[in-house]
This record gives sequence, C-alpha cells and structure tokens, in this order.
Amino acid sequence: MRTADLVTASFLMVLGGVVVFDAVGLGIGWGTDGPKSGFFPFSLGVLMIAACAVIVMQAARRAAARPFVTRAQLGPVLKVLWPAVALVALTQWLGLYVAAAFYTGFYMRWIGRHSWLAVLAVAILFPLATFFVFEKWFLVPMPKGPLEAWLGQ
Repeated sequence: MRTADLVTASFLMVLGGVVVFDAVGLGIGWGTDGPKSGFFPFSLGVLMIAACAVIVMQAARRAAARPFVTRAQLGPVLKVLWPAVALVALTQWLGLYVAAAFYTGFYMRWIGRHSWLAVLAVAILFPLATFFVFEKWFLVPMPKGPLEAWLGQ
C-alpha cells in the first residue's frame, strides 16, 4: 500500500505542478474586473500539491506491511474495469448511445442480476434520455454510430 500511495501522490503532485505552471501563464492575479483566468486553477493546483505532499509524508513514515490489492479484491475491480473498457472501445464503432445501452444492459444483468424487463427498460430509456438532454436541449454533439446516422442524426 505504501508504494502505491507514494507513486500515486507523486504523479498527482507532478500533475498539480503542470496545472500551476499553466495557470501562471494565464495570470493568477486580480484584474480590474475580478480574478484573472488562472487564479482558481492555480489555487486548486497548489491545494492538490499540498494534499499530495501530506500523503507522501504519511506514506513515507508507514511500513510497507500489506499489499495494495489482494487477489480476492482484484476480481470485483476487474468486473467493473472490463465492461468500462468495452464501452470505450464500442463507442468508436457504435456511437455513445448504442454502446451505453449495451453497457448498461450487460452490467445490470451480469452484476445486478436484474430482471430482463428492468434491463431492457433502463438500457433503452437511459441512453434515449441522455440523447435528448445532450443533443436536443444542450445542443452538445456526442459520438455517433451507424444507428444514429441511419435515423438521420
């Protein structure tokens, strides 16, 4: 666990440093009309670096007695990871809404063990509602697949 904490906190400190560096380029001071563009990202980057430094200090003092994840704990994590990876991969070919329907249906049936009626209802209605919210109301285009092209979207 100690090594995982040290590696993750160090990586996030570097990421926080990138945020701080970019924010300084945008300007972190106070202008005539309020804070400049980099003020809030700079503050968040500094806060992130400070929090990660605390984690690094705590992890450095702790003995490396137990592993980050055991074999038994890895199974449930992979049950979540592989369907999510499949969702991302399928989005390239099927579009976001169809891939989300497959993902939701598969996940509800496999992990949740819900009835087929509930699976079909949610797997169809959730992407449909998402389509209307993003595409029609907010006018935010999402990745489309052949089904949406066939429907004229």
